[in-house]
Amino acid sequence: MTLLETAAALRRREISSTELTSAALERIARLNPATNAMQTVMAESARERAKQADEELARGEGRGPLHGIPVAVKDLFYTKGVRTTGGSKLFEDFVPDQDAAVVERLRSGGAVLVGKTGMHELAYGITSSNPHFGAVRNPWDRDRIPGGSSGGSAAAVAAGMVSMAMGSDTGGSIRIPAAFCGVVGLKPTYGRVSRFGAMPLAFTLDHMGPLTRSVRDAAAVLNVIAGFDPRDHTSSRRPVENFVPDTEPSIRGLRIGLPENFYFDRLEPQVDATVRAAFRTAESHGAEIVPLRVPDIAALNTVARVILLAEASALLEPHLEHRDCFGPDVLSLLDQGRLLPATDYINAQRLRSVFQSEFAGLWSRVDCLVTPTAPITAPRIGETTVTIGGPDGHDEDVRLATTRLVRGINPLGLPVVAIPCGADQRGLPIGLQIVGQPFAEALILRVAQALVPVEVPVPRL
Repeated sequence: MTLLETAAALRRREISSTELTSAALERIARLNPATNAMQTVMAESARERAKQADEELARGEGRGPLHGIPVAVKDLFYTKGVRTTGGSKLFEDFVPDQDAAVVERLRSGGAVLVGKTGMHELAYGITSSNPHFGAVRNPWDRDRIPGGSSGGSAAAVAAGMVSMAMGSDTGGSIRIPAAFCGVVGLKPTYGRVSRFGAMPLAFTLDHMGPLTRSVRDAAAVLNVIAGFDPRDHTSSRRPVENFVPDTEPSIRGLRIGLPENFYFDRLEPQVDATVRAAFRTAESHGAEIVPLRVPDIAALNTVARVILLAEASALLEPHLEHRDCFGPDVLSLLDQGRLLPATDYINAQRLRSVFQSEFAGLWSRVDCLVTPTAPITAPRIGETTVTIGGPDGHDEDVRLATTRLVRGINPLGLPVVAIPCGADQRGLPIGLQIVGQPFAEALILRVAQALVPVEVPVPRL
């Protein structure tokens, strides 16, 4: 059942939160040794919270659709009294004395927090192969990466451990795991969800959002976690609406942009064919497909990389004297960031404004853009290069290939939902992403629901 279907069953007293939580903890105990999706399991407090939720529901004190539902959060969200490592040796013993804003809102909504999910070290990478806490493994093929940095959240949802797990996205870290694990990942507009109490990677690029197994579930979670927070100076005062689309929403007359440049270059053939089939599905539902050229995404990606390198290194500068506490890939990126001249960072921010203006001009022509999420399906753990296009294809760095289609959206701050749209010949998930103008979450979720109207499958484990 989807999260929303389970919530309805809870209210009909067909199942209890205690039963749901026990089942989630049992599945975690059984599957986590193979996937390493969960960094910390909060069994005792989860059972107590589930019992409380049952008592509240029995008294008719419903708090919304998350009330009594087992969930997890990425291990960079502060959890009061429970360690929060950020996937880093630096913080392996750090126990916050407060909850992150997202955790506060989940708890206020009655959710049962069962654990903290594994992640790429400091959220700075796409593999979730953590040198300190072990590699997170893709439930569809445990020899492959789940994507990163929110790999544990995506793997936990894909494996059916929880209905929802929170992630963060600085350069694709919700959407890449969603694509590789075959789940739904939502990156809201910058400022829509508070970043307070979430370990930062890049202050001007970080976004917080859910991973789920249905579009409507992701929308229901956004209803709970969105909204102004005075503790986050970038938090938007934009009113929160009901983001949950109808089960069979109409997209008739919507203008869906089909990029003619960049986004369909250098793809695996099955990725190309599967994503293009989604356009035909949208057209069959009455949407208008609008071919158009988008701004220079390769240049935008460079802007995003420069900003991330500089901001991440500035944030972690106080810890860089402890070089033995970093994995080699993260340390290399932090060293690169320290070498960037301030002029490069300033010019990147200037160009960012230019690209934001150029993208703003697209929305008079289309209501959203649809692109592949990643040009490939999940690589094997340890692979550093991939050959795209078969035997006659070309080699590309795994990190650069995986982030190529997602990275540029972060400096724009636009909302994006990543959804599964098929599988390759090995059964590995293929994903697409739907990009909207600022604060158009309801629209992109409506399009996503029209394209993926059912709960995504769970792999056999």
